[in-house]
Amino acid sequence: MSIPVSSDVSVPADNPWRLSVAPMMDWSDRHCRYFHRLLSRHALLYTEMVTTGALIHGDVGRHLRFNAEEHPVALQLGGSEPADLAHCARLGEQWGYSEININCGCPSERVQRGAFGACLMAEPKLVADCVKAMVDAVSVPVTVKHRIGIDREERYEFVRDFVGTVSEAGCDTFIVHARNAWLKGLSPKENREVPPLRYELVHRLKKEFAHLTICVNGGITTGEQVQGQLLELDGVMIGREAYHNPWWLASWDADFFGAGGESITREQVEAQMCDYMVREAAGHGTPFSAIARHMLGLRHGLPGSRRWRQVWSDHKLKTMDPRDVMMLAHADVQKAA
Repeated sequence: MSIPVSSDVSVPADNPWRLSVAPMMDWSDRHCRYFHRLLSRHALLYTEMVTTGALIHGDVGRHLRFNAEEHPVALQLGGSEPADLAHCARLGEQWGYSEININCGCPSERVQRGAFGACLMAEPKLVADCVKAMVDAVSVPVTVKHRIGIDREERYEFVRDFVGTVSEAGCDTFIVHARNAWLKGLSPKENREVPPLRYELVHRLKKEFAHLTICVNGGITTGEQVQGQLLELDGVMIGREAYHNPWWLASWDADFFGAGGESITREQVEAQMCDYMVREAAGHGTPFSAIARHMLGLRHGLPGSRRWRQVWSDHKLKTMDPRDVMMLAHADVQKAA
């Protein structure tokens, strides 16, 4: 169902944070972002988290290379050393990213061992130092993604003081996952589902920090929910629903950015992804399965979608031309129907 941009929504349609796709580990790589950009021209896309250690000691190109078509695209960094984050922020700007985001929301034990992610919320002055170092190092926006609290600390004052302290260091944009992060006792998956959503705390932040850009993340799966949040906040970030049901993105430009233009079909997107797979194989030796896995939700809810996914996931077909795999997949869908 098409949801028109409400005349009551005060968020300008050209606000870059109006609607975005969340950074998702192992999912929002450059192939996934290329796919999502075919569906929405205006949504802001985020990289999966890249640690400062990976950039300082690893292959910078492998971690930062992206397709020009992905713009606007933001780089999310994981780290807690101001000098390292400043260095990596400069790398991100040099590579062409339009924003640098610091992860203060991931609750995984692996991230905690690196002393960053959600555990940084307990050290707002350190986060402020990190932000200040990055703001001084780059000219693109530096933003923070965080939770509303950690463990059983559920007071509004906790997240209010965190935002207040960090904003004084030069951060104007906060993306708030409206759940607490439990650092012990819950897996990352459970941390996305078990702690209750408390959108009212995010709305309260916006009222108290009206001069800041405040966006919400967590549990939002419908256009009606997006529209409702945009009545209160500056932007909405969508996570797993965008990955599992990517066709939803095809309506975002019209529904939330007031953009016109020609509509696109699932089949046209699939064909363009096949062309991309061929280019990637020729240019970088990328197997098509590394790309096709991101579009397995494209036919979500349609008859024959299960069989279509099975064909695209069949490793016995990995040596075939992706365009032939597409023809085979559609032939099997027709048989299944």
